[in-house]
Amino acid sequence: MSATPLGGVFSPKQLRFLATWGRRKHTILSGAVSAGKTFVSLWAFLLAVRRAPKHGQIIMIGRTLTTLNTNVMQLLMSEQIFGRLALQVKYTPGAKTARILGRTIHLYGAGDSNAETKIRGMTVSLAYVDEATLLPEAFWNMLITRLRVPGAKLLATTNPGGRNHWLRTKWILRGAETDTQHFAFTMDDNPSLPPEYVALQKRAFTGVFYDRFILGKWVAAAGVVYREFNEDKHIVPWAELPPLERCLAVGIDYGTTNTTAGVLLALTKERRPRLVVLGSWGYNAADHHGITLPDVELSRRLRDWVADDAEKPKHHPGAFVEPEFWFLDPSAASLRAQLLADDQITWKADNRVLRGIADVSNLLAEGRIIFAAETCAGVLAEITEYSWDPKAAEEGVDEVLKENDHFMDALRYAVRSTRGTWAPVLGYALAA
Repeated sequence: MSATPLGGVFSPKQLRFLATWGRRKHTILSGAVSAGKTFVSLWAFLLAVRRAPKHGQIIMIGRTLTTLNTNVMQLLMSEQIFGRLALQVKYTPGAKTARILGRTIHLYGAGDSNAETKIRGMTVSLAYVDEATLLPEAFWNMLITRLRVPGAKLLATTNPGGRNHWLRTKWILRGAETDTQHFAFTMDDNPSLPPEYVALQKRAFTGVFYDRFILGKWVAAAGVVYREFNEDKHIVPWAELPPLERCLAVGIDYGTTNTTAGVLLALTKERRPRLVVLGSWGYNAADHHGITLPDVELSRRLRDWVADDAEKPKHHPGAFVEPEFWFLDPSAASLRAQLLADDQITWKADNRVLRGIADVSNLLAEGRIIFAAETCAGVLAEITEYSWDPKAAEEGVDEVLKENDHFMDALRYAVRSTRGTWAPVLGYALAA
């Protein structure tokens, strides 16, 4: 390993990247989480900003401005990482421009199919892309056409997706045809990681997510989502539930003609704590002769369910603790307004689907989540049927079938949205 001018270290692979990237027009870095991709790519980006043609704009792109700030801009402004160079990065979170090394940089979120209109007609001399596999293909294709200045470059980082993801099949595998370099990194290529952190990261994923985020492989998600679920291991009768430390949250997935589902999540008071799903509730119009419920009635039934002692056996008084948070489907604006009118504050749930699925998968694999046998019928009916969409997988896209997913969404909302609370208690790596 060689020391950087700032006292840090680069691994041999990172040094080879810095010495050889830019020989082609497009450069893609993929690999494991915490593999140092962003770190080394930003060093390359800073060098490229100095050399970028004056004619044409410099742009940075993420799935959203928030993720771009979290994943990229905060690192660029870190003196611990970039030393005095960080002082030449001027950015206010949420802003659409930054000043880096004296150049104006335009920032864009590109999370939906309409994002391409943001850069249509633009002339770009340098582009940096964060989380490239999460961007719409149409946006990527438009971006490529904007790199029309002689000497223009694109630099992109990403975790791997499915083997048939368009970024792999159309760009990485066709590197010679598309003028694209590809560099793959693993955790072993990041010399700054302490062994205990690597161990925590390796615990943070299982199944297809382990293959991608730890081993850095491009693999497809297929079959049942929660293959780790085992009835004997994960279902516990009420009489055998451990005492509770706290009731963390209600997670709610909202539907009108589809099911509205609620899940109640708590944390156990044990030497080795676990999460426990105390109950689930749902209303599906199809089960009631097609009768849909207005928001005012859904609000009442949800609140009654959470408060109703009859739903929770008397021998377990810890179950009656009021949930600390209510996390609601981010798109459920009308129900959120109704609950607020009924004096129940809700929060928008964390709806990062793959991250939420990865959390639940890992908790199942390690036996750190259990389900109350008598009161979780909705969750238990879906968890063995919740499956990846095979047609989407053929196109390299990770999507779950829109079947048996209402309680699974509610579960994911509750688990992922409370991660900041339970992850330290359970010993999980929050950076995952």
